[in-house]
Amino acid sequence: MPNPPSPTSAPKTPRRQWGAEKRTEPLPIVHERPSDRRIALARLAIVATIVFWVVYIVYTVIAEFLNNGTQSFQFTTQAISYVVVVTFLTFSALMYLVARHGALQRFAAHVRAPRAEIDRHFADRSTSMTVLVPSYAEEPDVVTTTLWSAALQEYPELRVVLLIDDPTNPTDDDKRARLDATRAIPDAITEALREPSERFRSALLEWEVEHPESILDSEIEELIEHFRWAVEWVDARIAQHTVTDHVDRFFVDQVLGGLRTEFATTADALDAARSNQHGISGEMAVHMLRRLARTFTAEVTSFERKAYASLSHEANKAMNLNAYIGLMGGAYTRESTPQGPVLRAVPFGHDADLVVPEPDYVLTLDADSMLLRDYCVRLVHSMEQPDNARVAVTQTPYSSYRGARTRIERLAAATTDIQHILHQGFSHHNATFWVGANAVIRKRALDDIVQVETTGGFVIKRYVKDRTVIEDTESSIDLGTHGWTLTNYPERLSYSATPPDFGSLVIQRRRWANGGLLILPKYFRQVRERRARGERVSLIEILLRVNYMSSIAWASFGLVFLLAYPYDSRLLSPVVLLAALPYFLAMASDLHYSGYKRTDVFRIYGFNLVLLPVNLAGVLKSLEQAITSKKIPFARTPKVRNRTATPFLYVVAPYAIIVFSIVTLVRDVQAENWGNAAFAGFNALLALYAVIAYIGIGTSLVDFGYGATNWLYAAPRRPKAPAATEQEAAVDWQSVLYHGTIPTHSRATSDHVVSPRGSRTPSSTTERSNA
Repeated sequence: MPNPPSPTSAPKTPRRQWGAEKRTEPLPIVHERPSDRRIALARLAIVATIVFWVVYIVYTVIAEFLNNGTQSFQFTTQAISYVVVVTFLTFSALMYLVARHGALQRFAAHVRAPRAEIDRHFADRSTSMTVLVPSYAEEPDVVTTTLWSAALQEYPELRVVLLIDDPTNPTDDDKRARLDATRAIPDAITEALREPSERFRSALLEWEVEHPESILDSEIEELIEHFRWAVEWVDARIAQHTVTDHVDRFFVDQVLGGLRTEFATTADALDAARSNQHGISGEMAVHMLRRLARTFTAEVTSFERKAYASLSHEANKAMNLNAYIGLMGGAYTRESTPQGPVLRAVPFGHDADLVVPEPDYVLTLDADSMLLRDYCVRLVHSMEQPDNARVAVTQTPYSSYRGARTRIERLAAATTDIQHILHQGFSHHNATFWVGANAVIRKRALDDIVQVETTGGFVIKRYVKDRTVIEDTESSIDLGTHGWTLTNYPERLSYSATPPDFGSLVIQRRRWANGGLLILPKYFRQVRERRARGERVSLIEILLRVNYMSSIAWASFGLVFLLAYPYDSRLLSPVVLLAALPYFLAMASDLHYSGYKRTDVFRIYGFNLVLLPVNLAGVLKSLEQAITSKKIPFARTPKVRNRTATPFLYVVAPYAIIVFSIVTLVRDVQAENWGNAAFAGFNALLALYAVIAYIGIGTSLVDFGYGATNWLYAAPRRPKAPAATEQEAAVDWQSVLYHGTIPTHSRATSDHVVSPRGSRTPSSTTERSNA
C-alpha cells in the first residue's frame, strides 16, 4: 500500500514541562446538553452584574457627591475616570456572560443530523469544494497532517490546494530543503490515495448502474469487504505515521482513528444486519459505497503565487488566498516576460498550462489546523437548508489540541476553548465573526464583496480584505453589508495549534489586538445600510460586535489606569468586586466544562497581565495606521517546534509590571490606602507566578541577553549592482520591448533605461540637472 515518504527526518520528541497537560483525548464532538439549572444561573449572572454595577454607581459614587459635594477638582476627576474604567470593564464582563448564555441555549437546542439524512441530501447533489491551505515557512510534517485531514474529507467533488508562499528560489540550503519537501507533499498524498480511489470508484460505478431494489447476502458480503479493506488501509497509515507530540497523537487518534472507527463500525453493523437476515436496500448500499469513494478521491495539488509576476506578492495571508481565488473559473497560459512569468487568460478548450475550476464552496484552512472526518458534509448540509440560504460563511470555531507539552500552551489552549463557547453565543445573537483558521464559504458570496483594481497593468482581485492584519473580521463586516450572514456550527469539528512558547504567543496576540478599532466605523456604516433595507439589527448584536472589535483597547488602557494611578480609597467598594464576581465564576465554570481546572481563572488573570504590553502594542499599531493610513505588516504566528525568541520589549515589560506593582503596594500600605494595596499585591503575585510558570526565568534571561546585544550586529549590506554600460543597456532589448521607454522631461532622466525588474539603471553618461 503506497505511503508518502516523510518530507524530513522526524524531530526528537520535545520534553514536557512539569504542570503541562496529560490529557490527550479531546472533548466530545457534540456539546453536552446544558441543564435548565445551568441556563438559569447564566441568566442570573447577567442580572447580578447589572444590579451590582447600578448599586455601585448610586450608592458609592453618586452618594459621595450628594453627601460631600464636588469637594475638589482632583477627587471629581478621579471619580469620573474611575467610573468610566469600571463601566467599560463591567461592560466587557457583561458581554462575556451574554455570549455564554447564548451558547448554552444553542447547545440545548442543537439536534445532530442523522448520517442517513446527510447521505440522502448529497445523493443527487454534486456541489464542488476547493480547500485552500495557505502556507508560509511551515514545517513539512505540520503541513502534511493538515492536508491529510482535508484530503480524507468525504465530499462529492473536492480539491485541496496548498498555497505555498515561500520565496520560490531561496539561497539558504535549509530553506531550499524545506521548500522542496513541502512541494512534494501533494504528489505523495495523491499517490497514497490512488489505490483506494481506483478500487472504490470502480465498485461504485458498477453498483450505480445496476442499483437493485434489494441486495443479496453475497452483495452485502462484498460491501462489508470494501469497508474492511478501508479499515486495513487506514491501519497501515496509522502504523506508518511517526508520533512526536500531542498534535501527531491527535492526527493518529482522531483524524485517522476516527475514520477507522467509522469504517469498522459500519462494517460490523452490515455484518449484524446480514446475520439477522435484515434486508438492505440497494439505495442504502449505494449511499454507503459512495461514502467510501468520496473519502478517497480528493485532488491534491499546490500553487505558488510568487512564481508569477502578474499576481500580487503582498506579504500577508489574505493576498495569498486572493491570488488563487481570483483565478477560479479560468484557464491560463504561462508566458515568459523580462519581469517574470505571467498568466494570460485563454478561453476554455484552448491549450492551457493552468485550469482552475470554479467551485461552489471555498474552504480556508490554516496550515496548523485539522478537520474531523465529516466537517465538510455536515457544514454544507447545514448551509443548504432553506433557512440558511443567505449564510455566506459557516465554521466550527476551532478547539485546541489536548496534551500541551508546555504550561503556557496549556493555558493558551484553555483560552482558545473558552473562545469556542463565546463564538457559539455570538451566532445565537446574529453577531458571528469569521474566524480564519477554518471556514466554509460560498463562492457566490465572495464574488459579491470582491474589489478589483489594476496594478502595473495586471488585474488584482481582493476578496478577503487585507487592510488590517485581522482580515477575517473585516471580511465579516463586508459580507453583512451585502446582505449575507455568518453562523457557527454548534459542534467541535476543527482543531488548531496554540503557541507553545511566549515568543510565538506574543506574535499571535499582538496581531489579534491590531485592527479592531479601524474596522469599527465600517460596522456602523453596515448597521445604517441594513436598517435602511428594513432589516432588524438588535441592540445585543451591536453591543457584542462592538465589544469584540474594541474591548482589547479599552480593557488594556483601563487596566493600565487601575495599575498605575493611586485612586482615592473612597471610590473603592466591595460592590465593584461583586459586579465582577459573576464573570469570574462563569469563566471558572466554563473552564471546568472544557476539561480544565476552575482555579485556572486566576492563572488566566496573571497570564493577561503579562500580555498587557502586547495588547497595548497592537492597539497603538491600530492608532498608528489610522493616522498614517499605512498598512501594518502581517506577522504570521510561527508554526514550528523550536522555541521562538521574545522581542526585548516584551521580555522586560512583565518584570516592569511586577516591580511597579510591588512599589505601589509599599506606597499604598504606607498611605494606609488598603484597597489599592490589596489590588497591587494581588497583581504582583499573579504576574510573578505567570512569569515563572509561563515564560521562565532562564528563558527570559536568554531572550533578554539576545535582545540587548542583537542590535550590535549589523546585517551585511548587499553589494550594489555594477552600473550597466551603454553596450549592456543597448543589448537589453527584451526589457525595452516589454516595458517600453519611460517618458522624460530632462536629460538626466533620459539617460536611464529600464532594467528587467522595472527599475531604472543609470548609464555611464554623466547626470546633469535641468536648468
